[in-house]
Amino acid sequence: MKKNSIKNTRINGEVQRVLAEIIRSGIKDPRIAPLTSVVSVEVAPDLKTCKAWISVLGEEKAVTDTLAGLKSAEGFIKTKLARELNLRNTPEIRFIMDQSIAYGVSMSRRIDEVNRDLKEADQPG
Repeated sequence: MKKNSIKNTRINGEVQRVLAEIIRSGIKDPRIAPLTSVVSVEVAPDLKTCKAWISVLGEEKAVTDTLAGLKSAEGFIKTKLARELNLRNTPEIRFIMDQSIAYGVSMSRRIDEVNRDLKEADQPG
């Protein structure tokens, strides 16, 4: 199976959907922040490994705690994933923190500050 084939894209989407549902409602670990989302998933063509990009809204401690909670629940997550998905192999999941949402919010704030400063500079007085 090719990396960007239709089948691989469909599997990525299905794994992302099920993984998000497991994290949202299946795991009872208090370390996992309530505002945790699965941004993207990339399953290897041989279905042996999977990279899951996770975004956590909150402070740095919430991010590290969530990552630790997800790592400790990997076996549980893999078991639930195997039950939900009918794949030949259930991939080993590697969680990667995705900072793109936090980066976007930060850049948006900076743009707003620059615009505010420009408006204040244009004011006569």
